[in-house]
Amino acid sequence: MPFAIRMARVILESFREDKEYVRWYVMADDDTVLFVDNLVDVLAKYDHNKYYYIGENSECVKSNFDYSFQMAFGGGGYALSFPLAKAMARNLDECLKRYPTLYGSDHIMQACISDFGVPLTHERGFHQIDLHGDLSGLLSAHPAVPMLSLHHLDHVDPIFPSMNRHEAIKHLMEASAVESSRVLQQTVCYHKQTNWSFSISWGYSAQIYEKIHTLSYLERPLQTFIPWKNIGQGTYMFNTRPLSKDPCEMPHMFFFESVEQGKGDQNSIVTTNYAQRSPRRLPVCLLTGNHSADPIVKIRVHSPRTRLTLVGGRRECCDVNVLGKNLTEIAIRSCKEDEVIA
Repeated sequence: MPFAIRMARVILESFREDKEYVRWYVMADDDTVLFVDNLVDVLAKYDHNKYYYIGENSECVKSNFDYSFQMAFGGGGYALSFPLAKAMARNLDECLKRYPTLYGSDHIMQACISDFGVPLTHERGFHQIDLHGDLSGLLSAHPAVPMLSLHHLDHVDPIFPSMNRHEAIKHLMEASAVESSRVLQQTVCYHKQTNWSFSISWGYSAQIYEKIHTLSYLERPLQTFIPWKNIGQGTYMFNTRPLSKDPCEMPHMFFFESVEQGKGDQNSIVTTNYAQRSPRRLPVCLLTGNHSADPIVKIRVHSPRTRLTLVGGRRECCDVNVLGKNLTEIAIRSCKEDEVIA
């Protein structure tokens, strides 16, 4: 019996007791990593007394085409408000009779929920990860929404180099344990003296581009990954940037190494450290005026020790300080009114 159907029957049984304190039921696969504090913050935006079905599509067009573009994929996880879960559980048997040929519990649930007139509410922080290979391009350009889940991590390369999958996820959770609201949040800033662009994915990666690139360019993930099913062009539900050997287009890559919580006068600051994975092995971008980032081996990022709310969906801003040849420091801050990140 599909998991979601078993879960619905458990919910039905639970209604025999007083469950008024329950607001949401969240369903996900057993190989899904959930960022629970972020999920609590996101669900708090919605009225749990109304019918809500909250989740996200697959990253790949083919998966959505095969199932439904109106469906929240169960691997990435989805949430049902208490009244909707209650209505679903009480009407489950009749619904199953209407859809005897559907495959997959998440598809069955979507069809049954649709019969109540409830549409999918999209939250882009749920990640089905219908992808293979190296996820670094995707994780380094997360949308400006809280990170909620990661699925299918056993089908991709370890998200940190020189680690196995278990070690890599545990390492990401070291940053999340300090401040989960910032995990994978992309911040972009510039060092005009060298014409360098910096892209920080908090708690995961830092990139240096030897060229000034706009945020609208850098927020498109580098296509380091391949689709779940290779169907050619139009594969993904988002725009990507192709890998290139052009030194002006490919970044120097640094990965999360450690996190430090400030003490004393620095109590309001969290510092994350990023170390170079390996030399880029490309010539210098001539557009920088021969300012090579090759000597940089470490980037230190200082961020406020406050929970990020992403009010209005705006990213944070940052300032760059290049300290000698080997170390760069970046200070993340709130953007000023009408500040343009370019």
